Amino acid sequence: MIQTAGVTAPASRSIARAELRYMRARDFRNLVSVDARIAPAGMALVGDNAQGKTNFLEAVYYLQLLRSFRGDRDQELVRFGTSGFHLTGAIAGPGPTEIAVGFERPASGKGSGRKRARLNGVEPPRLSDALGILPSVIFSPRDAVIITGAPGERRRFLDVMLALTSRPYLTALQRYRAALANRNAALRSTRPGQGDDAVAVWEPALAESGAVLWNTRTNWVASHSARFTELSNTIGENGEAELQYRPRAHSTDASFGFEVTLREWFERKRALDIRRGITHIGPHRDELAILLNGRDLQGYASAGQQRTAAIALRLLEAETLRAAAAMEPVVLLDDPFAELDARRSCRILDLLNSASHGQTLLAVPRTSDIPEGFTRLERWRVTDGVLAREHE
Repeated sequence: MIQTAGVTAPASRSIARAELRYMRARDFRNLVSVDARIAPAGMALVGDNAQGKTNFLEAVYYLQLLRSFRGDRDQELVRFGTSGFHLTGAIAGPGPTEIAVGFERPASGKGSGRKRARLNGVEPPRLSDALGILPSVIFSPRDAVIITGAPGERRRFLDVMLALTSRPYLTALQRYRAALANRNAALRSTRPGQGDDAVAVWEPALAESGAVLWNTRTNWVASHSARFTELSNTIGENGEAELQYRPRAHSTDASFGFEVTLREWFERKRALDIRRGITHIGPHRDELAILLNGRDLQGYASAGQQRTAAIALRLLEAETLRAAAAMEPVVLLDDPFAELDARRSCRILDLLNSASHGQTLLAVPRTSDIPEGFTRLERWRVTDGVLAREHE
């Protein structure tokens, strides 16, 4: 597990590389049985839509996040007609050299199923101990939803990145979600005027863990907004791009700190929360605002501007992972230049080539779609969930 969130820094020529040397996937999405030995430079996956290219990249990324980057539940990742999926990756570099993850549907068909992970054949004390073993970042057309979607999409971007790069953040996130669930349950069972002790008891834990989330998110956004502007301009955005963190609660005296502020707001909003049965204030309602010339991109940006902003965020994520892990993350590119004009595509390609010297896994519909900078990658044809290496 990566321990500390780092500061954005240019890639170092001498930095270590995370490399996936071998990938096995069984019954994951449409991947029936995949065994692939991957070259140190990476691989180029070529195939028509719906053949399994993105599914393979998703399987690789699953080894880092232990969940789907598309937000689907584990049960939805199991190939139709089977009882579970199994993924195994052999990794070159410091730390564990093999990670295996398996998920089994419940025999009764009810419940969430069971997920287990093994590191070098040993099951860790906690599943979260296997998070971040294979540092990787994925660029996908779906990333536009980070810009156009609801605030929860942008909070998820922050939570995933910061949980993968900071153990304190991961712990605080887990505790916050547990305390929030308990407070909301108490809110739903408490009637106005009956007393609020059952609700108030969860607020100290909620404020303590929420302060860690609030502080870490605020610091990351403040220290990376200028870099976001720089990346956006380099890609080809002419306007002034900016990141802002917008908390739903505001302190009248910032010297009191995040935890005191949250406690005050939970108490102040308690009566309203009891009437409505839900917690309205806290990091789970905050917003990561993405602006262009002072206006939120969500409402008016073109498809190209949305993709530019999303790719700039992913580049920031890669830099954060690189600094935290002290190694180059594996770069997963899922048809990365879709909906982009040639000018922006060329600039993004230049950024990827100059900023990362890590292993690259590229997925494109046609061989002609492989950018010139990635023609060195071994080519694999993907057809109906089957991967076959193409020999030149």
